[in-house]
Amino acid sequence: MSPEEMKARGWKELDIILVTGDAYVDHSSFGTAIIGRVLEDAGFRVGIIAQPQWDSPEDFKKLGKPRLFFSVSAGNTDSMVSNLTPGLKPRDKDAYSPGGRAGLRPNRAVIIYSNRIKEAFPEVPIVLGGIEASLRRFAHYDYLSDKVRQSILADAPADLIIYGMGELQIVEIAKRLQAGEDIKNIRDIPGTVWKMEVKAWKELKEGVEKPEKRSDKHELKENKSGQKYGKIAGNAAEFLNEYIGIPSFSEVSQDKAAFAKAFRMYFEEQNPVNGKGVIQPHPKTVIVQNRPMRLLTEAEMDHVYELPFTGETHPSYTEPVPALEMVKFSLTTHRGCFGGCAFCAITQHQGRMIASRSIESVLHEAKKLTEKPDFKGIINGVGGPSANMYGMECGTWEKKGACLDKSCLYPRICPALDTSHKKLLELLRRLRELPGVRQVFTGYGVRYDLALKDEEYLEELCTYHISGQLRVAPEHFSRQVTNAMCKPGREVYEKFAQKFTVLNRKCGKEQYIVNYLMSGHPGCTLEDMIEMAEYVREHGGYTEQVQDFTPTPMTVSTCMYYTGLDPFTGKEVYVARGKKEKAMQRALMHYRSPANYELVYEALEKAGRLDLVGNAQKCLIRRKEKRQR
Repeated sequence: MSPEEMKARGWKELDIILVTGDAYVDHSSFGTAIIGRVLEDAGFRVGIIAQPQWDSPEDFKKLGKPRLFFSVSAGNTDSMVSNLTPGLKPRDKDAYSPGGRAGLRPNRAVIIYSNRIKEAFPEVPIVLGGIEASLRRFAHYDYLSDKVRQSILADAPADLIIYGMGELQIVEIAKRLQAGEDIKNIRDIPGTVWKMEVKAWKELKEGVEKPEKRSDKHELKENKSGQKYGKIAGNAAEFLNEYIGIPSFSEVSQDKAAFAKAFRMYFEEQNPVNGKGVIQPHPKTVIVQNRPMRLLTEAEMDHVYELPFTGETHPSYTEPVPALEMVKFSLTTHRGCFGGCAFCAITQHQGRMIASRSIESVLHEAKKLTEKPDFKGIINGVGGPSANMYGMECGTWEKKGACLDKSCLYPRICPALDTSHKKLLELLRRLRELPGVRQVFTGYGVRYDLALKDEEYLEELCTYHISGQLRVAPEHFSRQVTNAMCKPGREVYEKFAQKFTVLNRKCGKEQYIVNYLMSGHPGCTLEDMIEMAEYVREHGGYTEQVQDFTPTPMTVSTCMYYTGLDPFTGKEVYVARGKKEKAMQRALMHYRSPANYELVYEALEKAGRLDLVGNAQKCLIRRKEKRQR
């Protein structure tokens, strides 16, 4: 991170510099740390510029000019999510900064960092990665500006995007640049996005539409700037057969139906087994996404997570980084999630198929945790995007990938899916037996519809792996809303809650479920929120764990929020857009709070439900003698 550290290693220059909006934490839960360690393992000299000052290019010069390229990431989260609340107010804390200080990264960090790098070193290639670039790779709805923005690759002066999990892509790019290849000709790596000139795109289409104009020498023909069309096929027709074209930026920014169509088309190609590439024209460039990169094998996953991470913040920091404190003694077992929740972007980033580590690899990492001087005997998390999909797979994945025409878990669990928790149970049992490990907790991330399929797992979860509370995410209790979210209905939740109570009684423990709930999701009306408030009142599930839906790029829910359409059926979806209605929806979940009285009353009045105002047991709020209007 400094010239002094370079000198201590005997390095006069770096091969690659990673720029990140997070503090530098050398832990495998941080993307920059993984990419840095993977590149180091491949033989490259890597520097990291963490949370640089962005008002000038000076901070981007402190490690000198990299020999191969800069790689730019906003960090573990989208910079707008890090910086702004769902109400678009500045956050007062940032978990990925030293001391939790806010304001250490800009909004649109990837674009701003790229511009500063281009000012400092105009000839050095720039590769974008991380969640912000990955999920903004096509034209997308931007909540901050309330409009459709171009692909981030059209706005940033960069050469490539690595989308998804990037270990295989970043090493391939580094090796090819090392071999002397021009980055403008690196266009065939799966899991990457590149730019084609508009003129070249027109020539390609003309070569297919007007064959008489196509020369037999059209193979890998170069345009005037020396850019090759690609190395995937020998001629224009074969090349375009590997891709699908989706509505252009000009179309999707003016026509919401076109936006929904484009979303559906690229959503259905996020399959590393048989997905095609995707092409989206923009006014000054053409964005080309290659098909997704394959999953890491078990051996590759093991190797990545066994690289020599210190598990600590960089020694230059004098304050702790809160995000590390949450995961320092946790274990990542797998990647991917087949849950398919509409508001979640994991499908578009990590994918629906599960890539798991071996049990021995996870145990090896756990043993290292027990050797840390501040380890207190508690492993506080075991899992991935979910807690209980480790080792699960479907028989169709190897040959055709995850199904495009149906969900694995919604509206019911697909019978082709192996829902056995056998491998996870073996791992948890062996973790419990490790010397120095007193407890192994799984307090969050359990997919309860899956857990219901394996009572042995659920019983052991209750007996050994919950510290008083289990956090689950039903999100809503109205059928209309859970359908829009692609979540199981409340009858599944109720079955789980009943089983949870029975099993805790059996093992002699008093433990509770804490629900994560959501307001303002597309498809959710005031009537739906009142239904949820009544359900919470009747079942004693009052909770402060409520979030207002925040549109983030590349989720089904965000597409519905912007267009008012379900992208898969074309049907209209109700969307609460106004700040007032969103505030009323959220207030209904906190109906007991005196501060929310006026909003709750107004919501009930608007919905024609003043029968819920009064002193009767069914009422949500009391009637005031003289209510301030």
